[in-house]
Amino acid sequence: MNIDDLSWKKMNGLIPAIVQDAFDGRVLMQGYMNKDALTITLESGQVTFWSRSRQQLWTKGETSRNYLDLVDVHPDCDSDSLLIRARQEGPTCHLGLDTCFDTEAKVIPELAFLADLEQVIAKRDEDRPKGSYTTKLLEAGIKRIAQKVGEEGVETALAAAAGGDEELLNESADLLYHLLVLLRSRKLELGSLVEVLKLRHGR
Repeated sequence: MNIDDLSWKKMNGLIPAIVQDAFDGRVLMQGYMNKDALTITLESGQVTFWSRSRQQLWTKGETSRNYLDLVDVHPDCDSDSLLIRARQEGPTCHLGLDTCFDTEAKVIPELAFLADLEQVIAKRDEDRPKGSYTTKLLEAGIKRIAQKVGEEGVETALAAAAGGDEELLNESADLLYHLLVLLRSRKLELGSLVEVLKLRHGR
């Protein structure tokens, strides 16, 4: 992407920038960038905007420390809007919410719930709350977790071969949950698994 090729003149030197979570696809916020803001974003790796109200540059998180770490930038087909993919360091919205679009209802792509579930499992691993099944699994150790994945895999296969759709979905959900716990026990993330699948499909 050549910064000078973008359509800066349409909005008097500004371009709207939509920030998307690079992992789960949620729209986090929308702001405006001028050339300097985009240049700083690309050079520093932290998403930076132009504040229309204050008439100055500002890096998201410079006060709250909830930075947006840049993954990549994509202009649209008319080169007058930007899609910024980033990873969050804490809530993006000043109201303490993950996104600026969560004020009334949680706006999240269906499959992105897996990212939420992974975060819940990670939190259980860190805090080890008593009474939590996830805590019990993690404290039992990786061999027990691996055994559970094997058991759930067999039950899923049996449900597919001889059960109904509801049974298959329930067993598949159990299998997926235990697989996420297994990955967490090895300090691996779902994103790493996705990268393997992408490589296999040439993406």
